[in-house]
Amino acid sequence: MTEQGQWRFSDDRGRLSTAARRPTRVLAYVQAGATLWDYGIRPQGIFGSGHDAPAAGPDRARTGTLPLDEVAYSGAGGALDVATLLRDGPDLVVGVGYGDGRVYGLAPDVAEQLEERVPVVVLDVGRARTFAGIGERFAELARSLGAGPRPAADGELETARQRLRAVVGEGPADAVRVLALSPAGPAEAHVARPGTWPELRVLAELGVHLVEPAAGPGANWSTVGWASVASLRPDVVLTDTRSHATPLDELRGVADWSTLRRSAPIVPWNPEPLFGPAAHARFLGLVTEAVGAVRNG
Repeated sequence: MTEQGQWRFSDDRGRLSTAARRPTRVLAYVQAGATLWDYGIRPQGIFGSGHDAPAAGPDRARTGTLPLDEVAYSGAGGALDVATLLRDGPDLVVGVGYGDGRVYGLAPDVAEQLEERVPVVVLDVGRARTFAGIGERFAELARSLGAGPRPAADGELETARQRLRAVVGEGPADAVRVLALSPAGPAEAHVARPGTWPELRVLAELGVHLVEPAAGPGANWSTVGWASVASLRPDVVLTDTRSHATPLDELRGVADWSTLRRSAPIVPWNPEPLFGPAAHARFLGLVTEAVGAVRNG
């Protein structure tokens, strides 16, 4: 919010950030930056996480429709120090967190030094939050930065929700089995535990039958061999397309994966989703197409 010219925003750590005027030069973690763009705010720059190769560009699976020719990339992991992050003079840094108070993607000492020099807002995107709740927090931040309402995008999202609900409602609830995973090489995959991922919980709320891996170690993922993945009998597979997941082309020699790919539609999935309405509507549309294709044989 702004009050008598001063900008103020309380983040999800309970910390109040203030500035003499509304920030206009925003540096954001890539997921946050792409989400803000979906709400009408173009960040000046973005940075990646420790999963990203420091010398590579931003992970395209997480940038959505960001105009990357207009948004600077500061790097990731060990390449991020305070001087690098402040190089282009940001007047606000927007990060994400997972309920532990940390700024994801930044070393604790770097984050601490950064907060001494520029306002830092952290929004919690962890499993304890709902997808809609996270999206509303990003919308609040965007409005505080000058974004206006986006009724067309909101309408597209509601339409996408209705279409998916209609498709999954055309037959028995368990007729189309949807599995989410992250390839981890030719020997194994990380199978998502649906209840721990806010966007997957939305699919469940809309009636999608999500396959649950067996109980065992791993809060968010169950790491199993490809034969075990195949034994779950998915009809649709949501596959992690982030840069640190194994590219699908490298799994061509894996017999169980090849069988899955021939029999089940593959939907690109970003486990670090964008929380804006347009990006979410696009994802729901892809799931709808895949489920519909299975239903129509």
